[in-house]
Amino acid sequence: MEAPAKTQPDVTVRVFRRQFSSNPRGARLARRIGLYQLHTWGIPYLSDASESAALIIGELTANAVTHGRVPGRDFELRLTHTPGDRESLGVLRIEVSDTRTECRPPGPGEIAAPADGDDSGRGLLIVDALADRWAVVDREPPGKTVRAELDLLY
Repeated sequence: MEAPAKTQPDVTVRVFRRQFSSNPRGARLARRIGLYQLHTWGIPYLSDASESAALIIGELTANAVTHGRVPGRDFELRLTHTPGDRESLGVLRIEVSDTRTECRPPGPGEIAAPADGDDSGRGLLIVDALADRWAVVDREPPGKTVRAELDLLY
């Protein structure tokens, strides 16, 4: 009896998950460590994918420490890289979770542009412009996760 022929190549999904202090220093550290992790996965610094991921990670972590902060609780950064095929490098999923449930950001299609002269309110517009897909989802234990996905192309 012969083993069946392989119809699909092996896939190794890479996952990075880490908690950070819910303060501006934690947000900066999450961005830097996240970019380092992407580099080790073969997404080089200063590439288009790395630059887009840096902006998304920066905005989502800044929102987590500004609007999702609960004293004594950390936020979490989770990166997932699912490799692609000969035509793409795969999909990069960026997730930032916090433990605050009552302060939920607007989802895709619900973002209002800030008024001229406002100092804030553009972060999710940046995420919406750069990500191929994104969403706000509930999280267990209590909290929420903002998830953004980038299709990585050669």
